Amino acid sequence: MKCPFCGDSDTQVIDSRVNDEGDSIRRRRKCGACDRRFTTFETADLQLPQVVKTNGTREEFSREKLRLSFTRALHKRPVPTEYIDRALDHIVQKMLSLGEREIPARELGESVMQELKVMDKVAYIRFASVYRSFSDVDDFHDAIREL
Repeated sequence: MKCPFCGDSDTQVIDSRVNDEGDSIRRRRKCGACDRRFTTFETADLQLPQVVKTNGTREEFSREKLRLSFTRALHKRPVPTEYIDRALDHIVQKMLSLGEREIPARELGESVMQELKVMDKVAYIRFASVYRSFSDVDDFHDAIREL
């Protein structure tokens, strides 16, 4: 590890600690050339699958885009932000556990609907109406009966 102050590569670790969640390590380092100290963080570099859209195009998975979907569906609903974060974590963990390099956008949308169904029924119907392209009131009735 190069020193960020002088650029020398002679640095040594003087302290290491695992964070509370257990998914990263904080290391205090000291430069052998300039004696300055700095902190580095070590985390696993996990590759999320690409999302394959219905038209065949591919794009990188975006946690923020997924968060926006939840936020729109939950607009003015009494759901704490922590629930959204937890739902996002569930979806990301599910994607990682599949071990696939690509995931269909449909599968991602279904995961969002599963999380919303548990979280808030109104938000579920809102999301489903856009996601499944409801065309009339009967589609809403069917979705409500499904709940």
